[in-house]
Amino acid sequence: MSFTVTVPTGNPADQYRELAEQARALVAGESDRIANAANLSALVYHALPELNWVGFYFYDGHELVVGPFQGKPACVRIALGRGVCGAAAHTRETQVVPDVHAFPGHIACDADSRSEIVVPLVRDGELIGVFDIDSPKPGRFAETDRFGIEAIAEIFVNSLPN
Repeated sequence: MSFTVTVPTGNPADQYRELAEQARALVAGESDRIANAANLSALVYHALPELNWVGFYFYDGHELVVGPFQGKPACVRIALGRGVCGAAAHTRETQVVPDVHAFPGHIACDADSRSEIVVPLVRDGELIGVFDIDSPKPGRFAETDRFGIEAIAEIFVNSLPN
């Protein structure tokens, strides 16, 4: 199978609609979480500008454990409630952080990261993990990004078997 990542065009909302279409096509017919997480990480990393890390952490019942990603090597384990990823997992709310250095307890896996968005992955009330995206640009993520990344996260969750 060959898949071409196309850089979305238009206004930010249109860009995320295009990206969501690509994400749905990429996971269509595949239910393996590792395969889909790997491909979605690569898709988002290559389609969106000003990113330095895109990936998944999976909840193992105790803590978050790094999954497929694009970027520099990452922290392997993150406790719930610790850092931006742990906060998203603990609260089950998307975290949009314009300045990671101002976030209490931020974990600096990549010293180049300046802003971050983390979406919790939840199905039927159960935590699956988080979808984490970092940028070297302060204030990189806006509300449009939150809605767009939450849509990609939902596509991932919906690709998993029941």
